[in-house]
Amino acid sequence: MPELPEVETVRRTLKNFIVGKKIQEIRVHYDKIITGDTNNFVASLTGQTIRDIDRVGKYLIFILDSQAFISHLRMEGKYNIVAASKSLNKHEHLTFAFSDGTELRYQDTRKFGRLELVNKETYRQDLPLCKLGPEPWDADSKEIYSKIHKSSLPIKTLLLDQSIMTGIGNIYANEICFRMKMHPATPGKRVSKKRVAELITVSKEILEQAIAQGGTTIHSFDANGITGLFQVQLQVHMQKVCPVCHGAITKEMVRGRGTYYCKECQKKKG
Repeated sequence: MPELPEVETVRRTLKNFIVGKKIQEIRVHYDKIITGDTNNFVASLTGQTIRDIDRVGKYLIFILDSQAFISHLRMEGKYNIVAASKSLNKHEHLTFAFSDGTELRYQDTRKFGRLELVNKETYRQDLPLCKLGPEPWDADSKEIYSKIHKSSLPIKTLLLDQSIMTGIGNIYANEICFRMKMHPATPGKRVSKKRVAELITVSKEILEQAIAQGGTTIHSFDANGITGLFQVQLQVHMQKVCPVCHGAITKEMVRGRGTYYCKECQKKKG
């Protein structure tokens, strides 16, 4: 699933290609990709020019003249920018045809992604974005501590809870726990105020490093053909040997999510 660094890479890439382009026609090839009324989505956006692309957590927000829509890529969503003459592939479910003869196509092998019209002026305060916690750069350690200090849930699970702190998914949660030398099953109530502050700092560092590398290319992620390179810097996720102690990396499920950690460097406490 694309996480914050991958979505940020998509945002930056798309801005270079489509900002300033006018939508001449919208063709929906799979209705369920649109949340809400499909006809209203098409009618509201046709004839509008894309002015900017914002991001909140893992959501993209396309800003147009008088409208806006959000896009959540979910598991395998991606955007392709192609010539109008190129044949539609079977996984491309939505086409924005621009007046210059190019097209932006939304591709999603598993059809889990969704697009939805939102209010251009208030989308950050409206659903679904208003339910998200702060991104690590905006997180206050006292507020994050207050959200987790009574929880018996594993810290790995809490890192994945987008209402606590948004943007972190499975890959980066594994990397954050490893860098902190914290066992991923450590209950939230066992994490001190000092460690919460460190958690935020480490989260920012890892996400910034991943953004600088264009994200992590695992399975099918790319941003219009631009693949991320952060996978070569992964310390624990999908690794076999710990880079610190050279012991074996363990993989097990933590509340249903595949979790990689080093039993020696990340000893469980409490």
